[in-house]
This record gives sequence, C-alpha cells and structure tokens, in this order.
Amino acid sequence: MSLVIRKIGTAVPDTVIDQAEALTIARAMACPTDEQGTWMPSMYGGTLIDTRRLALPSELVRDILDGTRLSNSAFLPKDDPEYQGPTTGERMAHYVELAPPLALGACREAIAGSGVEPADFTHLVTVSCTGFFAPGIDYTLVSGLGLSPTVERTHVGYMGCHGALNGLRVAQAFASAPRSRVLLCAVELCSLHYHYSYNPSKMVANAIFGDGAAALVGTSDKTSSNGSSNSWRVLATGSCYLPNSATAMTWNIGDHGFEMTLAKNVPSLILRHLRTWLEGWLDEAGVGLAGVRSWAVHPGGPRILTAVEEALGLTPKDTTASREVFADMGNMSSPTVLFILRKLMERNAPRPCLMLGFGPGLVAEAVLVG
Repeated sequence: MSLVIRKIGTAVPDTVIDQAEALTIARAMACPTDEQGTWMPSMYGGTLIDTRRLALPSELVRDILDGTRLSNSAFLPKDDPEYQGPTTGERMAHYVELAPPLALGACREAIAGSGVEPADFTHLVTVSCTGFFAPGIDYTLVSGLGLSPTVERTHVGYMGCHGALNGLRVAQAFASAPRSRVLLCAVELCSLHYHYSYNPSKMVANAIFGDGAAALVGTSDKTSSNGSSNSWRVLATGSCYLPNSATAMTWNIGDHGFEMTLAKNVPSLILRHLRTWLEGWLDEAGVGLAGVRSWAVHPGGPRILTAVEEALGLTPKDTTASREVFADMGNMSSPTVLFILRKLMERNAPRPCLMLGFGPGLVAEAVLVG
C-alpha cells in the first residue's frame, strides 16, 4: 500500500525581511567592527534569497534596523563583542509561544478540502528540529484541531533539513493499515537560533534560514473516497549516509541556542557520492535516474543546490520550484521540501517526482512520488 497525498498546507510568519535588511541585522548582531563585515555583502548577495519570514515580531526587527530598543526583546544585541545572545531557555520559551500557531495554521489549510475530518485521523506525525517542549506540538494539534484523543502520535525530532522526508517515511508505514488517515506537520523556527558575535563559520546560517510550517494529509490507498487514480502518492523512500561526512554538517545544543556548522566540503561530498547511491536506489525502485520527471530538491544553500544539479546532470530549469521557494522563503529547514512539492503539485508537474534533502551526518534522504 502507498500513502496517497490528499493535500498540503503551509503557513509562514507575518514578519518579512529582505536580504538587504538581513545584512544590516547581521552587522548589528555579529560584526562589532566594520572590518569584520567587509566580506558579508558578497555572501548575502550570493545566497539567491530575496525575502525570508521570521517568527520574531516586526517590532524587534525595526529596533535592530533603527538602533532602538523599544521592543525590550531578549533578542536585542548588546554593546559587548562577546555577547552570545539569549540563553537556550529563553529561545525555547519563544518556541513554545510561536511554533504552535504556525503549526495549527498549516494543518488547518491542509485539512480544509482534503476530505478528511479532524476527528477521523488515525495517526499524527510531527517534525521539528528547532525546539522542544512537552506536552509538545502533537498536543497542540490534538487539542487545537479537535483530533481524536486516541490518535496515534509519532514525533520526528532533531533530524534537520530532511526531517519531513523522514516523516513521510513514517506516514508511508502507517499507510499499510487499510483505513489509515495521517496528518503530517513540520514546523521550524530557525530564527530563534540566530548566532551572535563574530564567527564566520556559524554566521552563514544567519544568511539563509527562515521560519515556516507545512502540513500534509495522507491516506491509505485502500481508504474509501481517497481521490482519483491520478492522485500523487508515495512510491518509495531511501536513505544514505555519505562516506567520510560525519562532521560535514552538525547541529548541537549550546548554552545560547542550537549551533549549526556547515563545512565547506559539503558540496564536494554531494558531487562525489550522491549519484552512485541514487542511481542504484532508483534502479531498485524500477524508475532509474533517467525516469525521474520532476524534482523537489531541498535548497540547503545555493552551492548545495548547484552540487546536486552537477552530480545528477540537472539544469536550473529542473530545480525551478526549489529555487523559487528558496528565493521567497530561504531555507526553513524541514518544511521547505513540502513547500516545493506543493508548488509542483499545483503545477501538475510530470511524475514520478523525486524529493531529496540533506541533513546532519551527512545524510541524503529521498522520497519518490508518483
């Protein structure tokens, strides 16, 4: 049995910044001297991002841009080059407040018109790597949406940018039950982990990450009234640790937020190892690399997206949807690939479609949708 995708919903915060504003914010937060910031304009300009959404309030952004302190936010910078920003506890308090409304918004949009009533869901899968609390997002969705108190809950936590693909694998497993109805929700507040003080290796994340949520309603293909035979459905999932990559991408909990490192050799690792694994896996799935008709590639960054294209013989036209989402939203971590899939579904893109993402490890995750 396969998971039939009934509908995808998305939600983003109200606060919007463009990359020029993001550069001004970066200078205020992480570059105590003008000399330290000399390399940043080219880096921010090279991200290919136009705008990003932040869960933090617009009053805070205005304060940072104007050099005022009217918001009294814990996220305001201080005149101390060693200041590391809010504690992890303070950042998690904001996650508890700000993540649930985004998750609820994405789920409500996914459920509306999906043909599944909230009380009829049999399984709930939640995905997040940017915050923790308990009872968590799952409880928020059960109570806020009116899900059954007996809905079976699974949380996919701390798996990074490919987390939604792991969530789809879980949802696909649940689809083996003949009458299963699954709600999947991925929500991330990457902005809560903004890095303060001057550290070029960590400041790259400040330039590319944004906030958002995406939800997906899926049913078993044996569930009655689940749509036409033309429905998009999960056909196969795959995963591979790339060789010699354990330190290439990391995501650790520090005293002042979660700390990401992204090594310069991530694109070269993708170039060297992705095609070999993916060709073998797609052959086993009966499709082959040449048989993939559309692509939902998670845009971890412009160099990662280019590396995927070069490794697989793709062109920027093949990854148009990925580039569009990245330009509009930046990298929202786990929800991003669902934003891309939704865009492809709305355009009735040719199938099969391959969803592809990368996370700490360095791990490549894939989901084939047909």
